Amino acid sequence: MKRKFTFLFLMLSFGTLISSAQVTQKKIVKKTSTVKKKPVASTAVGVKATPKLIPHKAAGTRVKITTDSGVIIVRLYDSTPLHRDNFVKLIKEGFYDSLMFHRVIPEFMIQGGDPLSKNAGAGDLLGNGGDNMERITAEILPIYFHKRGVLAAARDGNPEKKSSACQFYLVQGKKLTDQEIAMAEQRTGKKMTEGEKSVYKNIGGTPWLDGQYTVFGETEEGLDVIEKIASAPRDPNNRPLTDIRMKIEIIK
Repeated sequence: MKRKFTFLFLMLSFGTLISSAQVTQKKIVKKTSTVKKKPVASTAVGVKATPKLIPHKAAGTRVKITTDSGVIIVRLYDSTPLHRDNFVKLIKEGFYDSLMFHRVIPEFMIQGGDPLSKNAGAGDLLGNGGDNMERITAEILPIYFHKRGVLAAARDGNPEKKSSACQFYLVQGKKLTDQEIAMAEQRTGKKMTEGEKSVYKNIGGTPWLDGQYTVFGETEEGLDVIEKIASAPRDPNNRPLTDIRMKIEIIK
């Protein structure tokens, strides 16, 4: 039986339920199938893009994600080499070219990398692809958390928290209040540093995912593109009604 990659986050106080038609079939899903908060309307969130999160000259491989909605530049972390090297390998093979962002949720994230999305028809249920590929050992480091713009690996419910070999997500998130941060700490059992709290309040993110998924890069440019994709009109399974395809390449 196929597993589907999902975000198994714990923010029930935020009204977060693991849904998306796949969860009706199974609770362990490769397609991250969480409906955030109340049923989310497909409207723009109105969050202004922030300056570059990391400098251009920082160490690490840079990749360019070209989409129907614009370009996103992401820096991969050298301190998560398993995920970096796997991502670079797939990019060089052209694996991601013409794949879709098949799941988008405003104020949460955009997810792509399902190989089945390349030739998917309108309305096809996506999120199953890649389960025949070897999962990647988790590289969950406390210095990397789910601030707005980070790149992270989707996964199923395996206890080792190993990552999908190909599916990934980019965080949009939202700016949080002190009360929401306290609730996130309570749910995850993780005490945030003052620096992390400041980022979540002033830049935004999804702290209830911290410690659960490997974060292996972050956006240098194109936060506005992430927001545009996240707010695209979508079906009940959070798949955009108009296909949003990608091409990824290594840049200097």
